[in-house]
Amino acid sequence: MDAFYARVRADVELGPIFNGAIDDWPAHLQKLTAFWSSVMLTSGRYKGQPVPAHMKHRDRITPALFGRWLGLWTDTTNELMAPEAAAALQDKAARIAESLQLALFFRLDSRPPRPTVQATHLADGARL
Repeated sequence: MDAFYARVRADVELGPIFNGAIDDWPAHLQKLTAFWSSVMLTSGRYKGQPVPAHMKHRDRITPALFGRWLGLWTDTTNELMAPEAAAALQDKAARIAESLQLALFFRLDSRPPRPTVQATHLADGARL
């Protein structure tokens, strides 16, 4: 976590968002370690709610930033971990990023309205 988030904090696009959102980096890194322990090892250590935590910063987050975050994650895990472990973390991170993007940016009300079905008289006098 330390190596990865050092890169995030130094990143020209991600750094300002993360540094503006996190007041206590040591505590946040502990929370992130608990999160990944829960995700990968099913340890149950993480007790937070990632979607509301990210939703607070939705106005500063774009879908493209998820790709940038994942790129740094891939680079860091490839450099520091065995290939199988790195691949497992990368796969899980991609799925989490997709879920967070759906939670942050997908809205049912943004789809075109469904056509309404109007009552139609059928040949035998029944209504549809």
